[in-house]
Amino acid sequence: MIDHFGINVSNLEQSKAFYQAVLAPLAGGLQHDFDVTVCFGKNDGTGSSLWLVEKEPAPIHIAFKAPSQTAVDAFYQAALAAGGTDNGAPGLRPQYHPNYYGAFVYDLDGYNVEAVYHGD
Repeated sequence: MIDHFGINVSNLEQSKAFYQAVLAPLAGGLQHDFDVTVCFGKNDGTGSSLWLVEKEPAPIHIAFKAPSQTAVDAFYQAALAAGGTDNGAPGLRPQYHPNYYGAFVYDLDGYNVEAVYHGD
């Protein structure tokens, strides 16, 4: 489970737009917008999970929990439409466990971003 984390991005406005698009299918949205940082969290107001800071990027991997396979598919399509690039189309990944359904993209700064549904 993720409580919160921060990543450095090279262009805050572009990254803000990217994450607004890809988190919408996962029930996430913009929670705070400050001069040099923005924060995303669940739309139900239960917390702030992802902080973006305009600084030199460093490589990381982020996996977001999805409520369904459909949400994983929507995340993937939203990511590509928002300027992300493919790093693994939606599908089962039985090497992780039998119900692991995930999709991987690179965001605008080359971060490996994933949405995963672990099944019922």
